[in-house]
Amino acid sequence: MSSLSARLSLGFSSLGHTYAHLLTMLWPTIVLVLEKDWAMSYAELLPLAVAGQVLFGAGALPAGWLGDRWSATGMMVVFFIGTGLATVATGFAESPWQLVLGMAVTGLFGSIYHPVGTAWLVRNAVNRGKALGINGVFGSLGVGGAALVAGVLCDLFSWRVAFIVPGALCTLTGVVLWCVMRAGFVEAPQTDRMPQPEAERHDVVRAFWVLSLTMVAAGLMSQAATVALPKLFEAQLSAGGGVSTTGVGALVAVVYGFTAVAQMVGGHLADRFAMKPIYVVSYLLQIPFSTGIVATCRVIAATTAAISGMPDRPTTSAKNGICSR
Repeated sequence: MSSLSARLSLGFSSLGHTYAHLLTMLWPTIVLVLEKDWAMSYAELLPLAVAGQVLFGAGALPAGWLGDRWSATGMMVVFFIGTGLATVATGFAESPWQLVLGMAVTGLFGSIYHPVGTAWLVRNAVNRGKALGINGVFGSLGVGGAALVAGVLCDLFSWRVAFIVPGALCTLTGVVLWCVMRAGFVEAPQTDRMPQPEAERHDVVRAFWVLSLTMVAAGLMSQAATVALPKLFEAQLSAGGGVSTTGVGALVAVVYGFTAVAQMVGGHLADRFAMKPIYVVSYLLQIPFSTGIVATCRVIAATTAAISGMPDRPTTSAKNGICSR
């Protein structure tokens, strides 16, 4: 396998990680604008994204199966183009049910990324921890950048443009990947570039249950903070004189910028030390942060919840590395 193919795989996989989180997390900020434009309450609008979030997780199993049996690179092209076009279509919605359908299709195509994109990256990587750390930073940029992108585009143009522009860029990225794949610049290896010994079956079963439980718990905390933060910032700052949607998005982006740094650190640690201790210690560090959530209120609590993800971020590279084995 050529070094060019490895670099392109890392680049497209990292961009895919950004798009996967950015396009599925535009809604918590856009909903702040739609409250006024559609004269609907926050409580009525926010659940419209539930179907998309469910499919974002549920679609991972069939997506991973197709990636193994068909083509990981081909599935990544489907991911970029499908997720992008679905997001663009959501920008043309005229009713709540059309929004539900658009975000559901976005979530379904978005579910391709994690089982396919991560495996594709690992197969091409020489230094897995570093590659997964870089990839994780791009994912964190997608989570934090979603609020900023949505806020800026909503303020400058409209909520529709906040869906259409990112979706169009994602679609264009898919077209570029298809072109370089057809030109032979990106290869699709069937085995890892740096193979590692197969894990014993009992280790696989044990790792599955431990990772499943910790990922569910951490995922619930992370999703709750990510969804709630824009609204909590808006509510608190509006009481003090008001703030633009761009301002809300910028504050959310700053909070998640810290977690991106932690993710990069985790990647370097995963290359230098055993992955299991990194995983355990990082989750233990979440205890004081999580305790702080119940001792604070409003924006401080939401910010604490988001920053509590910082100890979780170093686990991402270790977690993905353990899963890949």
